[in-house]
Amino acid sequence: MQQIPIYLITGFLEGGKTSFLRDVLMGGDFDDGKKGLLILCEEGEEEYDEQALADMNISMITVDEEDEFTGGFLKMCETHYRPKRIFIEMNGMWDCKWLFGNELPYSMEIAQVITVVDGSTFPVYLNNMRSILSNLFLYTEMAVFNRCTEDMELQSFRRTVRGLNPRAMVYFEDEQGNPIDPGMDVPPYDLDADVIQIEDIDYGLWYLDVFESRERYEGKKVRFRAKVMKTRRLADGLFVPGRNAMTCCADDIRFVGCLCKSEFADQLKSRQWIWLTATVKYEFSKEYGEEGPVLYGETYELTGPPEEDLVYFN
Repeated sequence: MQQIPIYLITGFLEGGKTSFLRDVLMGGDFDDGKKGLLILCEEGEEEYDEQALADMNISMITVDEEDEFTGGFLKMCETHYRPKRIFIEMNGMWDCKWLFGNELPYSMEIAQVITVVDGSTFPVYLNNMRSILSNLFLYTEMAVFNRCTEDMELQSFRRTVRGLNPRAMVYFEDEQGNPIDPGMDVPPYDLDADVIQIEDIDYGLWYLDVFESRERYEGKKVRFRAKVMKTRRLADGLFVPGRNAMTCCADDIRFVGCLCKSEFADQLKSRQWIWLTATVKYEFSKEYGEEGPVLYGETYELTGPPEEDLVYFN
């Protein structure tokens, strides 16, 4: 049975979700006559043209309370409206993690998650509501920052998102909706060195950049200090060198690292600290579930932890 795709647009009130989704719906990609359902989990100043939606065979309903928005509610929507696809304008203050678990009806699947953010207010939310921002970005495939200016710390915005979700794409727009290209971060280490030395303070930047900038690291040697992580799921000859990273708050710390293949992997123990020298290659691995950076370990030296164990992305 073909599952009903759900397109989830999330973000805070007055962040531009309605304008973004309205432009998507009226852009022609969904103007094929298939029955659609738009679920609004909050109402802002912007509104939809209900007649235009009806002309596209899209019904619109509103959910007022978080405890009403459940798997049972979605199942009821399926029975009553018989949609071929569902669009959800999500209330950014609601916990939507259940949509990615067993509570989502079997007949539905999350097709895409986009988070829309007002760049002018993002630093305020980041300082005061980090845990909620963490939930917003954790599952997103695309983060769109609108109302931006080139003098904003856009690279810091990108690092914040990708620190929570390294595979998320991040885009920036100005007040008129025109794209802004903040360029790439210039790494604080020598990319032309025979061995690129990654200092402890720069590990977080390198970790994000190595996933995003293949052209910078393909075939290059790197050296950095890392904690060894080994699990039963990893085959012989594999381990993950990495660091503990604070992604949003002190209660949300996770281990971040790259897969490493080496002849000395079996000599290492979990939680050991090492200086690792390795060559970076990009290949598919089942651990990533896609192509990504795989380190080929060449040498290691046992060492102690850095003065600051935690990695920060912003």
